[in-house]
Amino acid sequence: MQEKLKIALIQSNLFWENSRENINGFNMKIDAISSDVDLIILPEMFSTGFSMNPEKLSETMEGFSVSWMREKAIKKEIAIVGSLIIEENGNYYNRLIFTKPNGEIHTYDKCHLFTYGGEDKVYSSGNERLIVDYKGWKICPMICYDLRFPVWTRNSDTYDVLIFVANWPKPRISAWDTLLKARAIENMCYTIGVNRVGVDGNNLEYIGHSQVIDMLGNELNAIDNEKEVVFKVSLDKSTLMESRNKFRFLNDKDSFSIE
Repeated sequence: MQEKLKIALIQSNLFWENSRENINGFNMKIDAISSDVDLIILPEMFSTGFSMNPEKLSETMEGFSVSWMREKAIKKEIAIVGSLIIEENGNYYNRLIFTKPNGEIHTYDKCHLFTYGGEDKVYSSGNERLIVDYKGWKICPMICYDLRFPVWTRNSDTYDVLIFVANWPKPRISAWDTLLKARAIENMCYTIGVNRVGVDGNNLEYIGHSQVIDMLGNELNAIDNEKEVVFKVSLDKSTLMESRNKFRFLNDKDSFSIE
């Protein structure tokens, strides 16, 4: 087990529906990150922005963006996570890709599709959570709108880190801030939210507020969260376990099944 997990969050503007430009931008940002990082987190639909045009923009698991993630992870000896548009068996998915330094790939298809934005009209939803074992840490990655659904994110697997990659717009940013803290407190885990900045092709404005929160609801980063930025944070396993062993809140959680 690795006692500390060093993470880099990339809060970036995105070129609208332009995967090549976005990949070029993330290439430069990742290359500028020193090698003492274990995991890099990108926003939701990092290669296109939150687009409802999957027929034009989708890739396969053997496509350019996934291949880039895998090759970059291997070259930098680092894990990379983010979501993008994937076509599979005639269906389109908002799919999260978690790529390990050895090239191993784990995937999660967004469960809660954003009906207000019409996501459910063009994408298929997933129905299985993903827990990734990485360097002795159990990580549960989710996508944007999943943040609003505490039953789906409930810590029944004793995961250590909950991640949300997002395109969460400015008008509802207060909900983003509040719900990230709630998910951290109720699940007694580190919770990370990585959001984008800038204006997309639908004229929606994003102001970031990417953040890292500990198991007691304390913010671990204090930066100007409304600009493009790459920042690092170190998570401590002993601090997490000491808090859990002291308070034992998870022992009192309700039992339920998801249908």
